[in-house]
Amino acid sequence: MRTRSLLVGAFAAAAMVGAVGLPAVAAPADDVDPLIVGGHDATEEYPFMVSLQMNGSHGCGASLIKPDWAVTAAHCVESGGDMSVRVGSNEHANGGETANVVNTVSHPSADLAVIQLDKQMQAQPISIAAESGADGTETRIIGWGQTTPAPGGSAPDYLQELDTSIVADADCTGIDAANEICTDNPGGDSGACYGDSGGPQLKGTPGNWELIGATSRAGNNDQNCATGPSIYTDVSALQDWINQNT
Repeated sequence: MRTRSLLVGAFAAAAMVGAVGLPAVAAPADDVDPLIVGGHDATEEYPFMVSLQMNGSHGCGASLIKPDWAVTAAHCVESGGDMSVRVGSNEHANGGETANVVNTVSHPSADLAVIQLDKQMQAQPISIAAESGADGTETRIIGWGQTTPAPGGSAPDYLQELDTSIVADADCTGIDAANEICTDNPGGDSGACYGDSGGPQLKGTPGNWELIGATSRAGNNDQNCATGPSIYTDVSALQDWINQNT
C-alpha cells in the first residue's frame, strides 16, 4: 500500500494529492482507489473488513462497526450513486456477505463518513479504541489499494496488510492534529495507495484489533504513493459523532 488519495474514479475522481482523501484502487486510471504499497498478503482473517463498491467494483475500504453500519472516508461517498459492500472476506470479489448501502452521513469537517447497510451482517464488527495512541504506537493498515506507487497501477485481488506506526503530526503536511493521525511509511517506500481510502488503521494484536483510523490521504502532497507519511482520519477522536449518527 502506498499512501495517497485513495478514491476510485467512480467514487471520487476529484480526490487527489493534497485533497481530502486517497484515490481508490487502480485498474483503469478512471475507476480505482489506492492500494497498499510494500505490504503483503493478509496473514489472518479480518471479519470487519469492508470493500465499498460501485457497480460491483472495489472502490474504497471501510470498517464494519455495527451489524448494519460501517465507517469510511467521506471522499469515498461524495459521488453518491448506487453503492454496495462485501464484508468479511479477504477477497474483494468473492466470499463473505454482501449488502447494499441505503444511507450515508458525512462528517461536516473531517474526512469521515458512516454508511448504513440494508441488512445486518453476521460478521463481527470491530470496536473503536478509546484513543488512537501516542507517537510510536504500532499500527497495521489493510486494504486492496494499488501495490505500485505511480497513479494508474494495478490493484490486488487479495487483501494486503502492512505494519506501521504513528509518528509526529509535524511529519505530515496540512494535518488536523485534533482529528487526524500521521502514520509512517516503513523503509521510506511503503504505505497506503489508490484504492486503500477509507480502510482501517488498527492497533492491538492478531485476533484482538481495535479501530483507530480511516485512510485519508498522502501526508506530503506527492502523487506517487508511499514517498512520505500518510494521513488517517482519527476515528477514535470522532467516536462521539459516530455514535450520534449510527
